Amino acid sequence: MTNSPKFIVALLIPLAIGGISGYITATNVEGWFSTIQKPSFNPPNAVFAPVWTTLYFLMGIGLFLVWKQPKTTYCRTTAIAFFIVQLALNFFWSILFFNLHHPALAFLDIVLLWISILLMTIFFYKVKPLAGLLQIPYICWVSFASVLNYSIWQLNK
Repeated sequence: MTNSPKFIVALLIPLAIGGISGYITATNVEGWFSTIQKPSFNPPNAVFAPVWTTLYFLMGIGLFLVWKQPKTTYCRTTAIAFFIVQLALNFFWSILFFNLHHPALAFLDIVLLWISILLMTIFFYKVKPLAGLLQIPYICWVSFASVLNYSIWQLNK
């Protein structure tokens, strides 16, 4: 049996969630977000889409590498559970920040997101080391995004 359908589904899950999130928040990026104060290290808006697309691909590949392991593999279920948790927190961060214009709540969400990414990465690594290593750019980017979120919150109190 081929793993191709599982690979496609594993890629589509984070890409679809990211795409829906981007679609829902797009008008607020051009509207509200363009009017608030941002720190000097805020990247141009054009940076975010390619970075997130890359990260969603890496998430999907990691999910596939874990998902294709036998169900009896140690930590597989926990790894997938943390994948789901972090993806939900990732989705809701955009809504809290861009749609609800609430950087403080978004900061709380992104802290929980960072913790869930760390746990997902650890459990992915236990199941399949490459799957965990593929998440390092994601946790690095969310670390940066956390500082950015906090700075925007502080600048716009």
